[in-house]
Amino acid sequence: MKRNSSKIYLLTFLSVLGLASCTDLEIEETDSFISEGFQGLQDPQASVNALYGQTYSQLGDQANTYALREVTTDALLVPTRGADWGDNGRWRKLHQHEWGLEETDIITPFQQWTSAQLLASQVLDPRSNADATTAAEARFLRAYAMWTTLDLYGQVPFRDTQLPDSELPTVLSGAEAVTFILNDLDQAISGLPATAAGSIDDLDKASKAAARFLKAKVLLNRHIYETQLTGGGGTPNPADMAEVIALVDAIAADGFELEDNYFEMFRNSADTETIWWAATAIGNRIFNGLHYNSTGIGGGGWNGFSTLAEYYDLFEGDPNSNRVDLDGNPLDGQEERRGGVPPAGLPVGSITANPGEEVADGNDNGIIDGSNVGFGFLIGQQYSETGDPLTDRQGAPLQFTREFLDGNGQPSLINNNERTGIRVMKYSPRYGGFVNHSPQFRYADAHLMKAEALMRSGGDPTALVNELRTARGVDPLGAVGEQELLAERARELFAEGWRRNDMIRFGQYLRQWEFKGSNETGNATRLLFPIPLPQLLANPNLQQNPGY
Repeated sequence: MKRNSSKIYLLTFLSVLGLASCTDLEIEETDSFISEGFQGLQDPQASVNALYGQTYSQLGDQANTYALREVTTDALLVPTRGADWGDNGRWRKLHQHEWGLEETDIITPFQQWTSAQLLASQVLDPRSNADATTAAEARFLRAYAMWTTLDLYGQVPFRDTQLPDSELPTVLSGAEAVTFILNDLDQAISGLPATAAGSIDDLDKASKAAARFLKAKVLLNRHIYETQLTGGGGTPNPADMAEVIALVDAIAADGFELEDNYFEMFRNSADTETIWWAATAIGNRIFNGLHYNSTGIGGGGWNGFSTLAEYYDLFEGDPNSNRVDLDGNPLDGQEERRGGVPPAGLPVGSITANPGEEVADGNDNGIIDGSNVGFGFLIGQQYSETGDPLTDRQGAPLQFTREFLDGNGQPSLINNNERTGIRVMKYSPRYGGFVNHSPQFRYADAHLMKAEALMRSGGDPTALVNELRTARGVDPLGAVGEQELLAERARELFAEGWRRNDMIRFGQYLRQWEFKGSNETGNATRLLFPIPLPQLLANPNLQQNPGY
């Protein structure tokens, strides 16, 4: 049925094309498929700066790429509460694995990342005369764009800027795509600066460490990428795993290391873990899960994104309560990374803002705006800045629940009340709701990649995983296998855009979770997203992914 639907769309398009054959037909340029004659860029550095801006914007969005990476997993979901967040089923279909060929969150990223690839290629065209550092930055950003496209869609359209405009983009996939991306990263590593850990003002740009991190990520997933269009079944290459370990060691040699105080790393401050951060507003990560009455900052929350109880239960602590005192000390046996709900806000002067942050008291009540909002995972009763129990818009106690229930008390993603779902809070509004600082690559991830590479080449990752757990104040594990390592990555990297990638690599993306479609468990079609129809029609070199 899915293949037939693609044919129907194509036949419909061809019929319309036939009807329009007596008139001029214009095709709108939306990505790298159509471009005017290219003769080189006058200011390649300005184009790289624009490319950074495009990349940051895409990474800061709550929809599109982020939604594909997180909402399609067990980590995030967006129920319809009343009429809010219905959006014609947009969010529900992602979590349920029931997306089709016309989802905006599938079409838009394909266009965005192929457009980024083209701009980077224009910078690298010899006629643009980019200097060595600018070219190295362009190679890193092109590799990132092409890797993202490969990871999500399995096929990467590539336009050679040296060829005539009449030439359609070639399509890279499998080993060919991986080799191209790795070659770009090798050249980027050679030409980029070795930016030291803690250099906060410089780490929003590409560096040797950032390129090494991305290369390690590609190598760790190489066996997935090279077989994802041919039925899967690949196994990690020991040489690739050895190189992952060497790359992480090289990152550490630049001064990057694990750091205490987990949530401090998500402030606009220097730390030894952030390898690359995006200069993009964190507001989407804050407000998309907060209730309308959670805070007055920015007019209140948007009451959308939540997590499943099964994901929350990966963390240590009381399953039904997650409280902290005013100093942030846990009251329910929870580990640091699970955070907690405070009983009130903090008095002005109790915390200090970093450059780029704003610790504000907009209503002059002596309490820091947004400091009543907790970190990590918010469950149970929520409190105002003055310590009063908050209510929802209907006056019911604002108590976030583990369950997602409809008006009849049945599990559902529609007709929920305003209070369903545990909320996820990686960034705190107490430091400002619109700070432009979003870590993308962290050393903790690199550390866990090293542990995984060791495991996949026959070694024991337990000591490395426990090194991280010690830094997070959690008891060590007696032994670490695949299940424990995936769970540790879930605890460490929640809401950072890695869950889909991790679940696929560990063979867990096709398993059942709450609200996944009844016919979607084990459906290998969902390992890749469909190639958007406009791109299929514009470029015959693309082929629809298996199953669509």
